[in-house]
Amino acid sequence: MTIHLLHRRPVRSLYDSVSEGSAAIVIRAFSSSFGLASRLLAEPVRTEVRNVYALVRVADEIVDNPDTSLGAEPRARMLSWLHDDVRHALRHGYSANLVVHAFARTAVRCGIGEELIDPFFASMRTDLETDSHTVETFDRYVYGSAEVVGLMCLRVFLAEVGPEDRSDDYARLAPGARRLGAAFQKLNFLRDLAEDVDLLGRSYFPDLDVDAFCDGDRDRILADIAADLDAAAAVVPDLPPSSRRAVRVAHATFLELADRLRATPAAQIRQTRVRVPDPVKLRLVAGALYGGRS
Repeated sequence: MTIHLLHRRPVRSLYDSVSEGSAAIVIRAFSSSFGLASRLLAEPVRTEVRNVYALVRVADEIVDNPDTSLGAEPRARMLSWLHDDVRHALRHGYSANLVVHAFARTAVRCGIGEELIDPFFASMRTDLETDSHTVETFDRYVYGSAEVVGLMCLRVFLAEVGPEDRSDDYARLAPGARRLGAAFQKLNFLRDLAEDVDLLGRSYFPDLDVDAFCDGDRDRILADIAADLDAAAAVVPDLPPSSRRAVRVAHATFLELADRLRATPAAQIRQTRVRVPDPVKLRLVAGALYGGRS
């Protein structure tokens, strides 16, 4: 079944403004790194991207909330309700869920359709059904959980440029957007190794014996991430000016996290979560602001 997006630019209402404010609150509460980088986005791109990430965070919280009293069945039901609500909002322009309402407005304006939305929800459902992965299921999961989010953001970036050659630009930049999303997800899997295994009972990397996790495993995973980051870096200069600096900061933050993971013994990664300190994040932002004019 195809979702037919509303082919008009919705008039902004008080309800729309409140919904976008709610999305911004979600981002500030759940993602300090993203919240910092998103401030470098020009409006209206900043608000649109926050609307996308807020929905992603809500879905992620449904499957990752560590409350053991909330079982897999009610989580699956909540996730289905959320997915159905997104479909309804895309058709009719409204949702009683403020985050869904904000996302739907962005999807309509920027051309985000079911070809990106459905794989995302499929990956979220996988977290409720699968506790380990093969190479095939891992690639499919990373695509749905992260690469499509990069593609959603690319849709937002290009929507503000205008319709001329947008399809050609999307096709040219999409591989880099996917690789940046993949790098982000794999870095999260690596630094959250202890929490995913011990708290959520999940092991994402295929063919990895977590109990025997060693420096060689760490370096193999980081080499794969480095290839993703290199591929993503190649397209950053071609992004519109309204988004280029923010993406550059995100990329630099991922590089910094990768370097810190590479310098951390595998045994420590298995026990603790490696972070990029806030002062370092601010330095990376300053570099984007003052290290270049674009």
